Amino acid sequence: MPSISTSKNMIKVYYSSESNLNKQVISYVNASNKEILTIDIKKSNVTGTQWKEMAENLNCSIGDLIDKAHPKFLSQYNGSADLSENGWIKVLDEHPEVLTNPIVIIGDKFYQIKNPSDIEKHLEPNSKGFNERKYVQKQIDGDSKTIV
Repeated sequence: MPSISTSKNMIKVYYSSESNLNKQVISYVNASNKEILTIDIKKSNVTGTQWKEMAENLNCSIGDLIDKAHPKFLSQYNGSADLSENGWIKVLDEHPEVLTNPIVIIGDKFYQIKNPSDIEKHLEPNSKGFNERKYVQKQIDGDSKTIV
């Protein structure tokens, strides 16, 4: 049974607030018309089961979620550390800022976002369902009026 709930009307973002890339991804996601849940992994505990589920849905290992060139990681391990699944989870628990890229869940699809603008191709256009006729401007006697 999945430990991460998903919904077609929700976007979840697992991110570290210390990263500029992550903050930019949040900005893009905030432009969506869907309900948004942001999980700052520096402030919220993500369980080992959740990390495992995210990695599985991204078709990678938990170790692939970690920036092995990050100074925090390098201060504890060498760049070629070969840890067990539990070892990688422990790294994320103790140093969540080493998450390599934010993880975005849209509906039941999982994405690891490497470039902030990459999120756009996964979001539905904001204008979907927008009735532009409702907001057409019409000139009437020199005054601009909105036709509703």
